[in-house]
Order: sequence, then structure tokens, then C-alpha cells
Amino acid sequence: MRVSNLWILTEERPKDSVLRTIIEKFALDNRIGIFISNFHIIPIVDRDNGNFTFCYRVLGACSPFIRNIYIINVSGSSSFVDFLIFFQNSRPNPLADIPLYIIEETKTDDSESRNTGIYQRASKFVYASSIFPNARKIMLYSLQISQKDTLTQTNIFGTRCLMTLGVEILGKRLDENLCPFYSMEELIAFKENMRKAPKNNTPINIVQYNNKITISGRLSKNNSLSHDPNIGALSLISATIRKLGYLGEIEIISHDLSQEYIKNDNKFIRVANILNIQLENLTIPRVLPDRNDYWHYESSGEKLATIFLHLVIEHFTTAKSIYENHAGCERGYFFTPAGKAVAVKKYEDRDRYKSGDKSAKIAIPDLVISDIDRSEIINIEGKQFIKFDIGLRELNGFDAFEKIYISHYYPNARIIRSLVLFGSSENEISEASFPKLSQCDLVKIGFVLNENGKMILQTHSPKIFKEALKNLHSFYNLNF
Repeated sequence: MRVSNLWILTEERPKDSVLRTIIEKFALDNRIGIFISNFHIIPIVDRDNGNFTFCYRVLGACSPFIRNIYIINVSGSSSFVDFLIFFQNSRPNPLADIPLYIIEETKTDDSESRNTGIYQRASKFVYASSIFPNARKIMLYSLQISQKDTLTQTNIFGTRCLMTLGVEILGKRLDENLCPFYSMEELIAFKENMRKAPKNNTPINIVQYNNKITISGRLSKNNSLSHDPNIGALSLISATIRKLGYLGEIEIISHDLSQEYIKNDNKFIRVANILNIQLENLTIPRVLPDRNDYWHYESSGEKLATIFLHLVIEHFTTAKSIYENHAGCERGYFFTPAGKAVAVKKYEDRDRYKSGDKSAKIAIPDLVISDIDRSEIINIEGKQFIKFDIGLRELNGFDAFEKIYISHYYPNARIIRSLVLFGSSENEISEASFPKLSQCDLVKIGFVLNENGKMILQTHSPKIFKEALKNLHSFYNLNF
């Protein structure tokens, strides 16, 4: 095997445990030795100007065949998987290079949702496989709560469908009797014997006729084609039926859609084209898979700043994240001082919200840092620089979150709210940079990562921000 670089491209905040699993999987598949210890994710800083290069390097993974391990944040279409893995010398080209692995990560188990973990992400594999048919497919479970001892029938069915499509399952215990479906008839019979849906729900039923197969399932939500669990379920079932060799018509019925809901850029419409699926009484526009539109390097999103700050704090200080919800990433758990993972509610009062009181929805921060040494909790909202005014307004809405979670579990901590921004070419946080802001609002801006990678703090920035960036620069023997 040649010596080269391992590139991990992701929309997510790279987590130590997930990266270790990916790296170990790559080494195992390629039969190369690797030692992993004292694992760290380090932002690469330009020594000439002290700016962040928007690329991270993994330290603590040693192999004679892996020169360096790099991580870069990327973004993609609505059907983009969480990780693309490349093994090559140069930075991957979105238009030319082909990944070795396409990986979807989920922290959701049966104990939280029967549908989310197994169905909701399935359509991503269908679409990605049409663009990169030779890439290895992995569903990676990064469970943060105990796995249920007994799998639901929904989970078993979905897992067997994924296995039939050649998706490898990592990170959770699987019954040794779980195996791919061997025929379409077996798949239909298994689904028929599963527990029936509640009376008010549209059941997912598969019926085979002489000349076609129908699959029922509601796809509408909020007047659009956006019922994600069923989009995933119907995509997965249809793809599995095709994989088992069925070439006839597949029609989705009882979908509750009208023609106006059918848009070219919808992920289900893309999958329907790939699998040649029909929607009952509707016309599906012709849309071909486009690898040119599948992924690109992230260059404008607020998560470039919040993920950067998150990683620098965790790898260069003793402080830890106790909650994360970076833009476009999977929502995390809230962690108590004892390390217990608590699922964060969407609503302070669900019934009140459903009756029209939108204030009953809990405003969620992008990142919460526990600075243990100073007994401070930093509640962080991330925004693009041009939307700083929106960020300041949202920063004022965290009362419910702080009451229910932070003050409840960390009653003695001082809570600091801080706005973190990405973008612009500004070089300081000052009245000149934000001429319309009052001094009262200006002090709430804790950190700016500008478009050139310059890291900007101010006098009133949280102390843990200053400590983290000072230590990062010291690592590179740079002044800050």
C-alpha cells in the first residue's frame, strides 16, 4: 500500500470517538498497522500571519502508511452524507475525486425513536451511491445513551434493508441472526407481519400486483414534500426492492401530495428518478444525479466559527462542551456534571405551542461551554457576520433553556451569553466595525473568525476564549 494522506470531509463537528472509529476502520480494511493515543484535533495555523487555514490535523494516530490525517468542513445538497473519506496526497477535488467511504453518523437509537435512526438517513445512501457506486457505505452509530436490549421490528427491518444495499453497520450491537433480505417476497412478508400503525396514521404497506408494486406512505408535511422519516422509509424500501432484482413499476400511493409540492431540488424527487419510482396521479420532473452539485468546501457558514471555537477550547483547555447544536449539524445532548446525557426538548409547553403560542418553543444555543475552573457556563449563539443583529436578538431568548437545563444542573455557575461570528474582512471588534451597535450590545460579541481565518477577540470576551486561543498560538510558537 502506498503512503498518502487521509482526508476526512464532514458537515459535522468532528468528534474524537467518531474519528477514531473511522481511522481504525480504514486501517483494518486496508490491513495496515496503526497506534492511536493522546488523540487531538488541531486547527492548522499559518505561521506567517497566524490565521486559521480552515483545515484541521489529527495528532496521535501513527501509521507507516498514513502521512497525515486532515479534516475539512464541507457542505452539500440535502442528500449529503455526514462524511466523505479520501486517501490521496492532495486536497480532494469536488469535481474529480472519488471517496473511498461514504459514512452517515447518527446518535439515535431505538430508545429515542424507531424511525429517525434507521429510516430518516437512508435516502442519503441511495443518492450518494448513484454518484459514487464503488464507495463503501457505512452507517455509524455514535450512541451516547445505552442501547436497548431488544430491537424494535422497525429497526430490524430497516437494518436488514441497509444490509441488503451493502451498507455496513458500525457502533452498535447487532443480533448475529440479522442478515440481508434474500428475496422481494421475504421483504414484503416481513413488513406485513410487523406491528400495524396507529389508526389515524397512514400505514406503510407494500402490495405486489402482476405488473407493479405499490407502497403506501404519507409524504406531505406542512404543505410540502418534507415528511423526512417516511421519505427515508419509502426510499429505503424502494431501493431494497430494486437491489433484489425487481424491474417493474414501483408506485407510491396515499402520499397526500399535490403537484405543486413537487420540486426539482427535493431529495425524494432525486431518489425517485434514480430508482424509477412513480407518485400516484402526479408527474415527477426528470432530475439526474449531479456530482458537481453534491458537495463543496464550506466558506460562509457560521459553523466554521462555532466548530473552530469548540475544538480549540476542548483541545487546548480543561473546559468542555456540555451542549452543541452547530448549524446544519445533528443536535446533541445536554450533559450534566455527572456526564449524564439529557435529551433537549423542543418546547417548554408543547400543547401551548400547538395552540399557536410560539413563545412556548425553547430557543436553542449553538454551543454551551462549561469552564469548570472559573465556574462559568458560556451560552453561545453563532451567526454570519452580516447577521450579527439577528444573533444579538436570538441571544436574548435563552431564558427558558438556561432555566430548564443550565441553572437546573449547574446551579452555582455564572452564565455568560456570547455571540460568535464568521465572515467579513474586519480585523477587530470595535465601534468602527459595528457602528450601529450600542456599547451594551458590543460587549456581547465574544469572538469573530473572519473570512481570512483571522481570530478576533475583545476585552470583554469570555476568559476561556482568550485562554484557548493563547494556548493554540503557543502551540505554534506564535504570539497572540
